[in-house]
Amino acid sequence: MTPVSSHSPHGQSPLRTVQVLGGGNARSSAHVRSLASGLVARGVRVTVCAPADADRTYDFSGAGADHVHVPRSSDPGAVAALRAACADADLVHAHGLHASFRAVLALSGRRTPLVVTWHDRAHAEGARAHLVRLLERRVVKAASVVLGASSTLVDRARATGARDARLAAVALPGARKAMRLEEPDRPRSKVRAELGATGRPLLMAVGSLDGRRGYDTLLDASRAWRELDPVPLVVIAGEGPLRAELQRRIEDEGLPVRLIGRRDDVTQLLAAADLALLSSSWESRSVLAQEALHARVPLVATDVGSMPELVGDAAELVPYGDAEALADTVVRLLGDPERCEELRAKGVRQAATWPSEDETVAQVLSVYDELTQPRPLV
Repeated sequence: MTPVSSHSPHGQSPLRTVQVLGGGNARSSAHVRSLASGLVARGVRVTVCAPADADRTYDFSGAGADHVHVPRSSDPGAVAALRAACADADLVHAHGLHASFRAVLALSGRRTPLVVTWHDRAHAEGARAHLVRLLERRVVKAASVVLGASSTLVDRARATGARDARLAAVALPGARKAMRLEEPDRPRSKVRAELGATGRPLLMAVGSLDGRRGYDTLLDASRAWRELDPVPLVVIAGEGPLRAELQRRIEDEGLPVRLIGRRDDVTQLLAAADLALLSSSWESRSVLAQEALHARVPLVATDVGSMPELVGDAAELVPYGDAEALADTVVRLLGDPERCEELRAKGVRQAATWPSEDETVAQVLSVYDELTQPRPLV
């Protein structure tokens, strides 16, 4: 195949890329939707291989991309479907570990360049952790370039054997940062009333109800907040395997916490909050942290992963698993409006340093051109 430029010079066909998604990660799916839109606008042909429900949610077709249904599993049928979709691709770009592994299997025996983006670290324990490490090695050794959403992910890729690992410019898609208090769809007071936070502080957490989110520590911390007047309300938006266990604790201990399940109005909920809370054991480019700073909501987060790199001095960071530190920090901020205003101002400045969607597309295009352009003979 004759190498072509993404800029489609006269007489050449436009670059054709295939974006591969596992379909289960909201962060990578939103990124691919944004990336597809930007690439199509620049003359690149884009095919997104993802489960059908991902296309219904993120509307890759609406961004101008072709969508091919590929199941999440790595069974032979899914790999065969992906191999067929990649048949005439100039370059394949996979997002996340499992999607990347399927891409490696589908491209076996072909010389099609493979770009891999790691948006987060794959979490596993015991025997599964060993399997994850094997998959990571297989993927990074097959990839032409590995893009990491944070420095820690780039370091991990290099330590795993990547020949070329780079820091990715990963923007928060515009649709996810459109939260301005001046013109909300619902008044802030109405949102707070709907949540039961009228006349009391609202503390907002967002994320799947699983072990790595640290919600056990958050519930421990909420015990201390029962002594405040008025008592703050903690609202957790998300769904997951620990819901029943967490709900049982909330009821048995009389904690000021509400589980409201998965919501599609998180931006409005967050914009109505007094503080945003993030208690995870590990984070890369946390969407909640980015949305909080864009929305001028003071953030209290765990000092883990790439959180310090992402937020700088624009948030209060506490040790993971330290319920006392989390509780004390929240109490201090609720009683210190000047510090909260300082965090709001710093958050706006920090958010301005993050890459834009245009910068994200430009970096990806430069990588694509580098891998598909013919090299001069020397």
